[in-house]
Amino acid sequence: MEPIETVTAFLKAMEPLDYETALQYIAETCEYTNPPPIGTVHGPAGVRAVLEPFFAPTRENEFRVLRAVTAGPVVMLERLDRHRLDDKWVELPVTGVFEVHHGQITYWRDYFDAATILSQWPAG
Repeated sequence: MEPIETVTAFLKAMEPLDYETALQYIAETCEYTNPPPIGTVHGPAGVRAVLEPFFAPTRENEFRVLRAVTAGPVVMLERLDRHRLDDKWVELPVTGVFEVHHGQITYWRDYFDAATILSQWPAG
């Protein structure tokens, strides 16, 4: 599987929140970083600890890849992440940088404006 295919498979599994499938693509040594206040976590358990509570209010997710660039193990995606809540869709422009080795994501950093999503998200 090419690195872009690994990242795409991961995102596809996350659309219906299939954590069991999605987390198979995350290496134990993966470093996952989001803008503050979220920060950096490690491995499948760390990724799940960030994503599961965040996606709890979603009814449906869609990760639209607008542009993709690959160079060896590095995959860069410009995305529009769409999340359907009970009463509306929330959209967040995101740029993600991934590194994939042996079919698993070993590095993942998303760049986005946290205020954009937090201003639209239900209070926890």
